[in-house]
Amino acid sequence: MNAGCYGSETWSYVARVEVLARDGNFAVRTPKDYAIGYRSVRRSDGRAMADLFTAAWFRFPTGEQRGAREKIRELLARRLATQPLDLPNAGSVFRNPPGDHAARLIESLGLKGYAIGGARVSEKHANFIVNPERRATAADIETLLLHVQRVVAEKTGVKLEPEVKIIGELVTKT
Repeated sequence: MNAGCYGSETWSYVARVEVLARDGNFAVRTPKDYAIGYRSVRRSDGRAMADLFTAAWFRFPTGEQRGAREKIRELLARRLATQPLDLPNAGSVFRNPPGDHAARLIESLGLKGYAIGGARVSEKHANFIVNPERRATAADIETLLLHVQRVVAEKTGVKLEPEVKIIGELVTKT
């Protein structure tokens, strides 16, 4: 998915990956086997991405260790101050639409704190769905994700694209 923050992305440092193909076999691939974009990884040959990433090898630039550790501490402090990392969550839920921020749209519509079952839109960062009491089901989370997506589309015309991947059948509440 090419996760990242504060102007950098994971794939900038990937040397190779191991994947589990649909046929059950493992393969090692390199970044040139993929087309990389904002929060997306696709096969470079245009085929659908059906493999699961099971491992990655990274190559980081050499540098001064003390400075690198300080930069990591600064980034972690910034994330802790702005994201609900003290609660169970799956990270950012939606990709940022062009020229805007998913969290801003969600917050502007008063959805911070909105809950379905045990799942809740974080009060700290509106682009996170949290499970504060550790009782949210997959259906709660998926239903809340769909609700937020629907409300934002209806009120702003923006269709938020999920950043998280749901594996298997979509579970919906009846």
